[in-house]
Amino acid sequence: MSKIRVTLVKSTIGCLKNQKATVEALGLRKIGSANELEDSATLRGMIAKVSHLVKVEDI
Repeated sequence: MSKIRVTLVKSTIGCLKNQKATVEALGLRKIGSANELEDSATLRGMIAKVSHLVKVEDI
């Protein structure tokens, strides 16, 4: 499977609780933190939920 890099580019302050939980489940904590994850449909759904907060790159 391919991998993708997810980077937090915007703060979660003022976001809904479920969006904050999704960002944390992606393994992101601070702005600028990144995580490399296996690409899957579940992961893409999580990214779509917080697309305004993260940047996604294919590896």
